[in-house]
Amino acid sequence: MLEPLEPPQYNKRGKLKSAYYNRELTRLQAELVKLQYWIRHHDKRVVIVFEGRDAAGKGGTIKRVAEVLNPRYAHIVALAKPTERERSQWYFQRYVTHLPAAGEIAMFDRSWYNRAGVERVMGFCTDEEYENFLRACPRFENLLIRDGIVLLKYWFSVSAKEQERRFQSRIQNTTKRWKISPMDLESRARWVDYSKAKDTMFEYTDTKLAPWYVVPSDDKKRARLNFMNHLLSQFDYADLVPGPIELPPRAPETGYVRPPKDEQTFVPDLYGPPPQAGG
Repeated sequence: MLEPLEPPQYNKRGKLKSAYYNRELTRLQAELVKLQYWIRHHDKRVVIVFEGRDAAGKGGTIKRVAEVLNPRYAHIVALAKPTERERSQWYFQRYVTHLPAAGEIAMFDRSWYNRAGVERVMGFCTDEEYENFLRACPRFENLLIRDGIVLLKYWFSVSAKEQERRFQSRIQNTTKRWKISPMDLESRARWVDYSKAKDTMFEYTDTKLAPWYVVPSDDKKRARLNFMNHLLSQFDYADLVPGPIELPPRAPETGYVRPPKDEQTFVPDLYGPPPQAGG
């Protein structure tokens, strides 16, 4: 594990201070870049599964990881509900399509575990389909691991009180209201059912080869840092980031005449500096 460069600093509410969080986030994001170069160099295939209750902070964590990585080699998998055709396929089939090739990272924002969570609780699958999943899932994951894929599974845990606060925040904030779906409202109403489903899921799929790592996330900032630190600790990586690049000289614009600016259409500059008064 990467020890913090300085002791954690908290605000009056017991949450990490923003300044401290930003320093640690920048440091860990730099390490994630090193990790990606190492993964590409060694042709590793990495799958990271993000699961947890609604509003547990999965999306924000994925965003902070993905924003510093090369998207050509690190992609987010966030699938919509299955089509009629997909429902007739082998259950794992549509997820297999998104598994990484050599040198790639696939981050599943929810995954095949939909069947053990929302599908089970909401009655979107039969008892037989659910029981088949619980038996098949460990075998499916073992196949991935034995084929050389690095599989890491994270469960983001949030308390009922904090989930309620985040739901209310999303309702009040226009830019976040899209995050509230009918399924989110149902999950709030069926808190105990989801708890039971999660317990059963862990009983069957928390295996030696593919364990679940639980991330307490009532403090989102702390959860993100803890997650990143743990993720980095799962690899014995080295710093393979190329050194500074020397830019070649720009070719001279000999004989080139730019077209007049008044022939182009510019967007209105509403945020530019005010015109200077004549003197």
